[in-house]
Amino acid sequence: MIAFWVLAPIMVAAALGMVMARKAVHSALLLAIIMVSLAVLYAVQDAPFLFVVQIIVYTGAILMLFLFVLMLVGVDASDSIVETIRGQRLAAVVLGVLFGATIALGITQTSVGVIAGLDEANAEGNVPGIAVLLFSKYVFAFEVTSALLITAALGAMVLAHQERLTPKMTQRRVAERRMQDYAESGKPLGPLPTPGVYARHNAVDTPALLPDGSTSTVSISRSLQARGNIRQALVGEVDDTLEQITEDTKTRSTTGNLAPDRSADQGGPQ
Repeated sequence: MIAFWVLAPIMVAAALGMVMARKAVHSALLLAIIMVSLAVLYAVQDAPFLFVVQIIVYTGAILMLFLFVLMLVGVDASDSIVETIRGQRLAAVVLGVLFGATIALGITQTSVGVIAGLDEANAEGNVPGIAVLLFSKYVFAFEVTSALLITAALGAMVLAHQERLTPKMTQRRVAERRMQDYAESGKPLGPLPTPGVYARHNAVDTPALLPDGSTSTVSISRSLQARGNIRQALVGEVDDTLEQITEDTKTRSTTGNLAPDRSADQGGPQ
């Protein structure tokens, strides 16, 4: 009883807030509070199977569907209070009153038999007891609910589907657009150069060298450029290194010595 009187006001307040909230994200959060509170009430009533199902199926899976809806409509989207159909508020109020009256009449005309109690209901176990009732006495309601959920899922997919406004681009059209971008803005036709290409270092902070010897700014991450952590690959150093390698190669080919001459580097006689 303590858990009921603690959680019942919270559930009622969350239910009212869920209906009155204008933003879908607030309604989803309030719905999660209701589902978790209901799961706790199941656990207090010695119904472990319903407790687990409430957490895994409803609080987990069903709430994920609401999050997908939020991804479609947007988190900041709010319901419009402008009536698109004249008289829809009055019709909603009338239908709500009729629905409440129908539920009230159904409850008043229901004959409640002798309460068996949890000990007798769970005599063979909580899960077998629920299975017997679900697939015998309430099998029709179970199948109708299943068909309703499948219909709702199909309706959600139909509503979320969007027709293609433009025809799909072919490979030829993609190539033509690349050529057009290159002619208008100079965008490279192929993939961008990777860091360190034609440079003395292969680090990610070393800009690539283009065929004309200039550095390519698009080969360096923008975060490195913003911090100023860019290693300068000077064209002159590359040219000097290439010239030295060429001279060493010519010298070795002339003297017939394939091994490089390291005497000058070691301080020995030349």
